[in-house]
Amino acid sequence: MKVTPEHNARIAKMKFSSVYPHYITKVEKKGRTKEELLQVIEWLTGFDEGKLQDLINQQVTFETFFQMAELNPNAHLIKGVICGYRIEEIDNALTRQTRYLDKLVDELARGRKMEKILRSE
Repeated sequence: MKVTPEHNARIAKMKFSSVYPHYITKVEKKGRTKEELLQVIEWLTGFDEGKLQDLINQQVTFETFFQMAELNPNAHLIKGVICGYRIEEIDNALTRQTRYLDKLVDELARGRKMEKILRSE
């Protein structure tokens, strides 16, 4: 599936605070914890729980969220298909970073081992 400029713009304007509760629900439904989700988000972005809560309170967009993030140097190892898009083929950096996060949340919810999710093996 081809990522359109409209799709990229929609992701850029989306508020992280509107999606975060869905991440929590998704992982908890599958028996994982909010703490594990926070660990995954911190690995990808460098944001600890306090900083993440500040960003949620400020209602930042995904564009601002990822501009402020210090992306993990191993993030490029996140590959595969998420939401119908092959991550490594997405040319827009913000959309790719957002799909990185979606993929990590998905892997967590599917019960993948944390070492594999955090690309430490």
